[in-house]
Amino acid sequence: MRSMTGFGQAVWEGDGVRLAVEVRGVNHRFLDVRLALPRDCQSWEPELRRMVTDGLERGKVDVSINRTGTAVGARAVEIDEQLARSVLEAWRKLQKQLDLPGEIDIGFLQAMPSRGDFVRLTEQRAEPVDELPRVRKLLEKALREFDAARRREGAALQRDMKTRQANLVAISKALAGRSREIVPQMAERLANRLRKLLEGRQLEEGRLLQEAAILAERCDVHEEIVRLDSHLKRLAGLLAEKGSVGKPVDFLLQEIHRELNTVASKSSDVEVTRLTLEGRAEVEKLREQVQNVE
Repeated sequence: MRSMTGFGQAVWEGDGVRLAVEVRGVNHRFLDVRLALPRDCQSWEPELRRMVTDGLERGKVDVSINRTGTAVGARAVEIDEQLARSVLEAWRKLQKQLDLPGEIDIGFLQAMPSRGDFVRLTEQRAEPVDELPRVRKLLEKALREFDAARRREGAALQRDMKTRQANLVAISKALAGRSREIVPQMAERLANRLRKLLEGRQLEEGRLLQEAAILAERCDVHEEIVRLDSHLKRLAGLLAEKGSVGKPVDFLLQEIHRELNTVASKSSDVEVTRLTLEGRAEVEKLREQVQNVE
């Protein structure tokens, strides 16, 4: 059993660059994966999304990949040679036309206010495609941590849910025992009541007891308890499975709750009412827990 809540991260630093990958998961009815990537790495999204969704069934999962820093020595000078040549030729032509003295050399070009047009200092960054293999490894590590966290929380949820399932089994057994006791008692009480109501009237004793038995039978909850036991056995089986069980467990808890409600509505016995209230409280706690289960 795995929880939908978890966190995993992986970091790499080298050559003045830091890559960080984080994976966070919270409860969600369906599977919703969101990726936040550097702007120049958007083309990675389909592949990374497949890595994240592989093996997931439910949950809202946010994946962030951050890249900071600049590699040491990753700066370069770019020269627009053609522009520099044109500027130099234009100044020499002007010098000749105006018969100006002096030398037009590299110092002259360096002193020009417009020298930034043909000499630029640029920052060289690694091509995104070169970083993709490293990001894959970081994401794999973060996903392993994420899965381990989900399994740890899932194990705790599983222990608690198994305890509550066992409590429900005990409640079901108590209901079955109480039901066997109250049906004959109810039939006798109904027969006595009918005798008083029909006192002085002609009615066969056998017919009287038959009518009382029919009325008592309508209050019998044997069938509901049989279905309840069946649901609880199925619940135990689901809680022992390793795959995604959140949805089937949630549906089964609705059926268990329905059977307990029916038992409560068919009986006016104080002990049955107490047991069904206790059972419904356990079901509600289970329904809260299963919202965290994948």
